[in-house]
Amino acid sequence: MAQHKILLVDDEPAFRELASRWLANQGYHVKTAGSLSAARDTLITFDADLVLLDLSMPPHFAPQTTLAAMADFEGRPVIIITGHADRDLALQAVALGAWDFIAKPIDPDMLAVVVRRAITKTTLERELNQLKQAREQPKGAASYIGHSASAQQIRALIERIAPTDVRVLVTGPSGTGKEVISRGLHDLSHRSEKPFISVHCGAIPEDLLESELFGYSKGAFTGADKDKAGLLSLSDGGTLFLDEIGEMPLAMQVKLLRVLQEGTFFPVGGREQQHIDVRVISATNADLREKVRDGSFREDLYYRIKGVNIETQPLAERLEDVPVLLQAFLSLLQNKQARQDKQAKQPPSNQLQLSPEAMQWFRAQTWPGNVRELKNTLESVASICSEGRITLEDIQLLYPHIGQATEPSPISDTPLSSVTLDEQVKDLEIRLIHQALEKSQGNRTQTAKQLGISRQGLIKKIERYGL
Repeated sequence: MAQHKILLVDDEPAFRELASRWLANQGYHVKTAGSLSAARDTLITFDADLVLLDLSMPPHFAPQTTLAAMADFEGRPVIIITGHADRDLALQAVALGAWDFIAKPIDPDMLAVVVRRAITKTTLERELNQLKQAREQPKGAASYIGHSASAQQIRALIERIAPTDVRVLVTGPSGTGKEVISRGLHDLSHRSEKPFISVHCGAIPEDLLESELFGYSKGAFTGADKDKAGLLSLSDGGTLFLDEIGEMPLAMQVKLLRVLQEGTFFPVGGREQQHIDVRVISATNADLREKVRDGSFREDLYYRIKGVNIETQPLAERLEDVPVLLQAFLSLLQNKQARQDKQAKQPPSNQLQLSPEAMQWFRAQTWPGNVRELKNTLESVASICSEGRITLEDIQLLYPHIGQATEPSPISDTPLSSVTLDEQVKDLEIRLIHQALEKSQGNRTQTAKQLGISRQGLIKKIERYGL
């Protein structure tokens, strides 16, 4: 693990030497500076995680001058150290963003505790800000959101097989993110700069599907007054996503099989063979093996498209993912609203949030329509909520016949966005860990397995949160 870096700014050489030794013995990488100008110069090449700053610095030795310079350390926690235990100065320093205020003479043990707490919190804030940014613009494997073991396994599979050209068959109920997985595979592949073409095999009429896929030549049929490239040609070099491939007519299955075997095809009405290099990812909510048995799907095509099978689970089997999905969808809605406000030159709208009762209601549902239903429901109630706060009354107005939640959840009922993101994630992790520990009767190995993390990772979280 990389050492955390501390910049100690004090005009007393003896104190700098002694304090830097204390901190080095705690495992920190310490650099010192005897003035504010020296501190600024040091930060150019030394990206400190924390600054220890004495208030009385040359040449003026005026605390107010030093406090005014705190802006130079923006983005890093600053712990003020001084020989003047002045309450007003302490309050002013904290108001300006100081993490803490310690009077000399300093107890080494107290200094170690304060430094450790400051660096731990700052590190978590950075990680959670990165997590927030990833949720706002999810890409690749991160676009498949969830804390459940199933979601973690799917993300691991995406990362493992995306760089290859292996064909992938994504199966599972409708609304569970099959296209999200497919786009994630494309985004992480060497074809990411090329097109991602999606075809819903059940949405295009049978008599049009061939011309849509293969394109056609001028004069191929009435109305074909010029050549038209098909979706296969458009996806050349990239990824072709065949959604609901189980609904593809048998006649088209034969022609698709030839494309997969030979990498060539003829446009409708054309005589010039075309070559393509395309990765095929297929998805279906049907049981293709059953369709093979009843003769409605070709067995040879099934084994051509199968490659690696990624199977999604119904949301009802991974309800622990509901809070994080809601957070992601709220962020997307908030970003969309912000863009609309900017275009309309209106003041920013209130931050979207869920009341505790509304949050509990969302977690209590079984969501037969899965993630798609969850997202659509949230968007619907968000559109009628007042002042950006989604309440149970808003939900009942749109869904009066759907049952309410009556039992409390083991996960926090803190309304989303009413507290900071790091507090939300911390609260969620603590409660999930408590729940898993209780279920496994305190067995940390079993708890780690339930949470889908390593035992060492669990121990670090327990230590971090003081559980």
